[in-house]
Amino acid sequence: MQDTSAPPRAGRREWIGLAVLILPLLLVSMDVSVLYFTVPFISRDLAPSSTEQLWIFDIYGFVLAGFLITMGALGDRIGRRRLLMIGALGFGAASALAAYAGSASMLIGARAVLGIAGATLMPSTLALVRNMFHDDKQRSSAIAVWTAVMTFGIALGPIISGLLLEHFWWGSVFLINIPAMVLLLILAPILLPEYRTSGSGRFDLGSALLSIAAVVPVIWGIKEIAAHGVDATRVVAIAVGLAVAAVFLWRQQRRPDPMLDLAVLRRPAFAGSVAVSLLATFAMIGFAVLSTQYLQLVLGMSPLKGALWSLVPSAGVGVAAPIASTLARRGVDRAKIIAAGFIVAAAGFAVLSAVPVESGLWVWLIGSALYAAGIVVVLSIATELAVGTVPPDRAGASSALMETATEFGGALGIAILGSVATAVYRAHLGDHIPGTARETLGGAVATAAQLPPDAASELLRSARGAFVASMHTAVWTSAAIMLLAAVVALTSLRRAATITPTVESEPLVKV
Repeated sequence: MQDTSAPPRAGRREWIGLAVLILPLLLVSMDVSVLYFTVPFISRDLAPSSTEQLWIFDIYGFVLAGFLITMGALGDRIGRRRLLMIGALGFGAASALAAYAGSASMLIGARAVLGIAGATLMPSTLALVRNMFHDDKQRSSAIAVWTAVMTFGIALGPIISGLLLEHFWWGSVFLINIPAMVLLLILAPILLPEYRTSGSGRFDLGSALLSIAAVVPVIWGIKEIAAHGVDATRVVAIAVGLAVAAVFLWRQQRRPDPMLDLAVLRRPAFAGSVAVSLLATFAMIGFAVLSTQYLQLVLGMSPLKGALWSLVPSAGVGVAAPIASTLARRGVDRAKIIAAGFIVAAAGFAVLSAVPVESGLWVWLIGSALYAAGIVVVLSIATELAVGTVPPDRAGASSALMETATEFGGALGIAILGSVATAVYRAHLGDHIPGTARETLGGAVATAAQLPPDAASELLRSARGAFVASMHTAVWTSAAIMLLAAVVALTSLRRAATITPTVESEPLVKV
C-alpha cells in the first residue's frame, strides 16, 4: 500500500508550470475591468444604444459566472490541461473577434464567447494547482500566488487599458490577449501534466444547462437591482434562478455520476471556505465601486491616474499572501488566520471612515492597503483549505464552485453596499437638489457642468460631502460584516481548518 503520510513534493517543473498557469489567470481577471476607459471610443466607433453599452460590459461577467460549474465538471472528465488549451484557443479567437468588431452586437457576442472561454480557464488553473502540488505546504504557497495574481489582475486591467488607449485604438485592449494565449498553447503541453477522472460517466448536459440557468438569472437580477433598483422583473429573475438551482441540486442527488458531488458541500472545511470567500468578495468588490468614484469624482483624478493610485494598496496584497501561506505551513490554525484576515480588513475599513472630502488620498491608501491585505489573506487560505480537502478527481468542479461563490459575493456587495450608499447620499442632499444630481455623484458632476460657476461650486461641495458621508456608512457596514465573518470563520472552521488527506472517489489519471 502506498504511504500517504508523505505526499510527493513538487519540483522545478511544477513551479515553472505554475508560472504558465498565471498567464490565463491574469488575463481572465484583467478582462473583468479592462473596458473601463474604452467607453468613449467604443461609443464613437460603434454607436451602441444605452442597453447595448450595458451588455458590452456585463455579458462577460454573466456568462463567466454561468459556465464556471459546467466547465469545471467538464475538465474533470476530459482533462484539465485539454480544457485549458481549448479555452486558450477560444479566448484568443474571441479576443480577435472583439478587437475588430464592426458593430455593438458583434462586440457583445465576442464578449460572451470570451466569458465562456474564461470559464474554462479559471477552474482549470486552480484544479491543476491541486493536482500538481500534493504537499500541503507547497500547495499553500502555490495558491497564495494564484490568489494574489487573480486580485492583481482586476486592478491591473484599467491601467493596461489606459496605457494602450494613449497610443492605439480600443481594440488593442483585446489584442494583448492573443500573444499570451499563443504562448500558453505552446508551453502547456510541454510543462503542464494532464489529469482527468477515470471511469466517470457521460457528461450530464441536462445538469450543465440547469447550472447555467440557475446562476445567470440570479447574477443578472442582483446586478440590475444594484444599478436600477428593485422591480418585479429583477425579483422574478432571482426567484427563477433559485428555483432552477433547487432543481439542479435535486438532480445531483439522484445522479450516479453527478456533475457536482454534494458530499463535498457537506464537508465543514469546504462549505465554510465557500462562505468566508463569499463574504470577503462581498466587501472587496462592493467597496471598489465607491472607491473608484472617490478617487475620480471627489479627489478629481483622471481615470488613468486613479487606476495607477489604486495599484499602490496592491503592495499590501503582495506581502499578505506569502505571510498567510507561511503561517499556515508552520501549523497555525487556518481558522484563526482567516479570522485575523477579516479583523485586519475591518481595521482597514475603520481607517477609511476617516477619509475627508478633500486631501484624503493618504488616508485612503492606508485604509485600502489594510483591507485589501486582510481580504487576500482570507481568500488565499480559504481557497487552499477548500481545494486541499476535496478529492483530486473533483478538483475542477469544486474549484468552479468556489469561484462561482466569489461572483455571487461581488454581485451582492455591489447591490447591498451600493444601495446603502445611495440611500445615505440622497438623505444628505435632501429634496432641494433636483434631477440626476440627487441620484448619483456622477449625475451631480454632470449637472454642475451646466450651471454658473457659483452654483456649480455649491452643488459639487454638497454632493461630494454627501458622497463621502455615504462612503463612511458603507465602510462601517463593511467593517461590521468583516467582524461577523471573523466569527463565522472561527465557528464554522474551528474543527475543520486542517487539511486531511483525501481519497479519490474515482481514479485520477495522470497522462
